[in-house]
Amino acid sequence: MRLITLTSDSCTLTSATAMPRASGFLWNRKMMLHSTCRGFVTAQHMQPEPAKYSHAPVVEGRTFMLPETAHYAHHPGRFVYVRDLVSQRHFSVPHEPVRRAPKMFAFTQHPERLEWALEQDELDIRWSLVLPVDEAVELWRLEIRNRLDIERALRIVPYFPVGYMSWMNQGAYFDAGLNAVIASSVTAYQKIDDYFKNQHLKDKTFLTCDRLADAFETRREDFEGEGGLSDPDMLRSGLKGGEALYETPAAVLQFDQTLDAHETQVWHFVFGPAFDEAEVARLKDAYLGAEAFERVCTEARAYVEQGRGVLSIETPDTHFDAFMNRWLARQVYYHGDTNRLTTDPQTRNYLQDALGMVFVRPHSARESLLYALSKQNADGSMPDGIKLYDGAQFSFINQVPHTDHCVWLFILLEAYLDETDDYAVLEAEVGGQSVRARLEAALHWLLKTRDHRRMSYIDQGDWNDPMNMVGWKGKGVSGWLTLAVAYALRLWVRLSGETEPWAAEAEAMNAAMNTHLWDGDWFGRGITDDDAAFGIKSDPEGRLYLNPQSFALLSGAASEAQAQRMVHAVASELETPYGVEMLGPPYTKMREDVGRLTQKSPGVAENGSVYNHAAAFYIYSLTQVKKGEKAFELMRKMLAGVDEADYVQRGQFPVFIPNYYRGDFHAHPRTAGRSSQLFNTGTVAWVYRSLIEGLFGLKGTREGLSIQPCLPAQWAEARATRLFRGSTYHVTYRRGGPPGLMLDGQPIAGDVLPLPQTPGTFEVVVTL
Repeated sequence: MRLITLTSDSCTLTSATAMPRASGFLWNRKMMLHSTCRGFVTAQHMQPEPAKYSHAPVVEGRTFMLPETAHYAHHPGRFVYVRDLVSQRHFSVPHEPVRRAPKMFAFTQHPERLEWALEQDELDIRWSLVLPVDEAVELWRLEIRNRLDIERALRIVPYFPVGYMSWMNQGAYFDAGLNAVIASSVTAYQKIDDYFKNQHLKDKTFLTCDRLADAFETRREDFEGEGGLSDPDMLRSGLKGGEALYETPAAVLQFDQTLDAHETQVWHFVFGPAFDEAEVARLKDAYLGAEAFERVCTEARAYVEQGRGVLSIETPDTHFDAFMNRWLARQVYYHGDTNRLTTDPQTRNYLQDALGMVFVRPHSARESLLYALSKQNADGSMPDGIKLYDGAQFSFINQVPHTDHCVWLFILLEAYLDETDDYAVLEAEVGGQSVRARLEAALHWLLKTRDHRRMSYIDQGDWNDPMNMVGWKGKGVSGWLTLAVAYALRLWVRLSGETEPWAAEAEAMNAAMNTHLWDGDWFGRGITDDDAAFGIKSDPEGRLYLNPQSFALLSGAASEAQAQRMVHAVASELETPYGVEMLGPPYTKMREDVGRLTQKSPGVAENGSVYNHAAAFYIYSLTQVKKGEKAFELMRKMLAGVDEADYVQRGQFPVFIPNYYRGDFHAHPRTAGRSSQLFNTGTVAWVYRSLIEGLFGLKGTREGLSIQPCLPAQWAEARATRLFRGSTYHVTYRRGGPPGLMLDGQPIAGDVLPLPQTPGTFEVVVTL
């Protein structure tokens, strides 16, 4: 049996142990849920700040999503114990916490739901989850079928840990009228103002079922007893109906069920946060039962279908096709439609997530551009985060000053205008100023924040957040940002039709990079407060950084000869079987003139991992200089599989691109390639753009659809369906014969399909 089967409509893993951290995710407009194949779950809802309703068993620190999360016995999850009352044997679904190996196991991510299928002890089990489109609540369905010709007596015990809710006040009880376990707490606070602020919070967590429970328990420790989670005392003796009184709560129900020969029984559950019992009753009425479950599956499917994107492909690589045709656009849609379920997204993240939405829902990208500009500072700079509601506060990295946020405005703008031709947006008014005026103010700020060499100050970070000590004294500059600003200036020249002063300034910044940071085979990363260049050959660690090479290709700083040397150096020093590393060699000790980046574990995150966001910049830049072979090679390495050994090494379920794979390949091959398991990443917008406009060359222009592909040479033929400004283009790419372009059987001069008078469906043949 294959370990993983990927299609454009499902992805199935057939082992709970080969890739124990393999995971999938669901979301809606109010919440996000991330589940491993073994049943551990991390979920958050918005109220309006992110909050949990199923916690660790100890006080948790408030933090962002963390990479390579370690799971432990009492980690939050959604589990069901199944005990045969005759044989006295038991197991748990999906795998934790009992960990008995099933005869058959399948974990499947569908676009709109998660599902497990098991065969264990002559029982067929299906355990399914779906989220409503607009409610922070989970809908679960349990189906058990008796495979034998004899009657079976079973004890079914759903166990949903609630965890440590509050040091001030927590507990749980069973509400017979609602047939629900309700855990209740008071969010801890100390300031008087927080009392009033917290009054609207959903401090209850509930579990209810469409069948009356035979027994219940709310006290986690009593449920476990001396047997622990793998063999809980109450699984044998039966649940005792305890009420948790300032004790760690759990939602545990018991159903003693007889199954006739070959009979199937089904249970439906609703689990989630609530403000009070009245809301529990409302959610139960709205979402509990078979009909509600099927209705929500249909609605959730329709919601996800809205994010299908503008491209489907057919190539010799069917694994590549399956991911790109469904799962990539799905991940792009998640980012753009939810803002990663935060209330103060980093400005660069907000704008790059909108970049992805250009190809999924363009009007949302337009709205994001205008909203971001409404937050622009008076001096033309952009804030470090975009507050999405009145009262939102900057948290985590948004409290640290960064200097790159303005450049992303122009990258988003280019993609949006090329896709839509909506140049009227430049004259739209935002806070009394036109978009054009605000964009020019952003450019003036970028030009003002340069040193005497015309290189961009870095302050406490640019795109690379933890590079926080290069310029904290006010003198250090970023080579990458200098190139990124030059690129933004060149984009504005093309989009605005205004040459001066922008073109000259871009040329001057490119020249400055060549004067001060060209190191013979690549561009350096920056110059510190103490005037030391870094990211250069003489550095024993961190000698080659990927980002400057990518943006040197985009900004025009690199000549063709330089580009060849850069690409060769990157291939020699940074490429691995799992993709291209962000820098190398990784730092092994603190370098105080670079910053906390150098304190991260070698090969992890920004310290030399295959950081896919940076890799995506590089892939896109390669497509822009027509190095399609290398671009495809590196894009393909972002996807786990199809080789089983590759799946196991990475541990990555191929339904999303993680933000990184471990690097430091040569020093630590044992851990190299290991996935971070984080699906929040700016990678996907750039990969989607690279696929559409780069590899397949289907890019919008004012005149129509430009077709300038750079497909890998090993593809003799490929097909794509491209949605563009109301029309559908079925494009066939073939090698052999004179290069040319045919539209509905007629030759087209040049490489642009002119806009039709009436949108329609068109057949296109591209001979390469």
